[in-house]
Amino acid sequence: MRAPRLALCLLLLPGLTTVSHAQPPDATRQYTYAWQFLEDSEMQPRGGTSQGPEVELVTEPTDSWLAIREAGITDQERDRRAILAMAGPYRTSFDFIETVGFTPGYQPTAPYQSWGTEHVYVVADEPDFVSLQHILVMRIVKEDGTHSDPIVVKHWRQDWRYEHRELNVYAGHNTWAQQTLPRNAVKGTWTQSVYQVDDSPRYQAKGTWRHFANYSSWQSDETWRPLPRREFSVRDDYHVLIGTNRHTIYPTGWVQEEDNLKVVLDPAGHVAKEESVLAREAGLARYERITAFDWSAGDEYWQRTGPFWSVVRDAWAETLNSNGRVTLRGEVDGKSMFMAMFSLAEETTADTGFDPTTAKALVGAEMRAYTSN
Repeated sequence: MRAPRLALCLLLLPGLTTVSHAQPPDATRQYTYAWQFLEDSEMQPRGGTSQGPEVELVTEPTDSWLAIREAGITDQERDRRAILAMAGPYRTSFDFIETVGFTPGYQPTAPYQSWGTEHVYVVADEPDFVSLQHILVMRIVKEDGTHSDPIVVKHWRQDWRYEHRELNVYAGHNTWAQQTLPRNAVKGTWTQSVYQVDDSPRYQAKGTWRHFANYSSWQSDETWRPLPRREFSVRDDYHVLIGTNRHTIYPTGWVQEEDNLKVVLDPAGHVAKEESVLAREAGLARYERITAFDWSAGDEYWQRTGPFWSVVRDAWAETLNSNGRVTLRGEVDGKSMFMAMFSLAEETTADTGFDPTTAKALVGAEMRAYTSN
């Protein structure tokens, strides 16, 4: 039986019963919305190729799920508990595929698939605000059957604010602009803010939670977002994803679904007039809760570097809130911002001890180098 494939990339209780997971062999790998009349070689999924150890799935409803269903709580509190139910230990899978093409002679690009083991940590838990940090902790099965040391990667972060009016929306070409929503437009809504691995902004969107007997779901408004790493590392023929995002919580995990258009912009950041939309993309990320997995390496990393990343979050909040428009440079001296920040995270949390004043100065210098108004 095969264990999950783990993607080496940046992008991944009582009363439980466990089962082993096995991924189908390569020859029978599936992908969503198959293009049935294309050769298999044309649509071989790209993405993760490493083997990871088997994991044990939780199959009984979790305490965090049962908390959402408690009677007598307010709508806002029920929403907050649904957001908190995304925290915890997971086996993750990511599937993206173009479903429709809109240009002459269109040929779909290869679908993307990757796997990982990921822990979602609670950074903040307040009545109007919840912050969740994703950390990948992966072990690779080597040729001799033994497992590698854990590979720890700080992944994305999601912040949730209730009835939030002040947004920093993506405007294309690595630029984010402030937008204030009217009070009546945000009544009863939660805004999700998604951040890159280095805590730089990605996108924000508001939406409303709906709760049913066997699932809870949040649906976003349409929003612009920059190309993810899985795309900008291999594509340069479009500039922005325009789409919606849905999070669905169920008794033993959650699912994130995306419906995106791949869109070309003109130099001013407007949608190009001719052949502006290349394709529609469907995305599906599954977070299946697991048990009996050793997360200690991720715990250690987050305990050690958490104070540094708090400084980075504060620096970004100050930059975004004090400027109506912020543009992020892709590289400075041949180095991307995430590489610079990851290096600082290690340097400032060495055995000599963390100095927040020094960290703030170093982070501020990097921010000024990589951003402009």
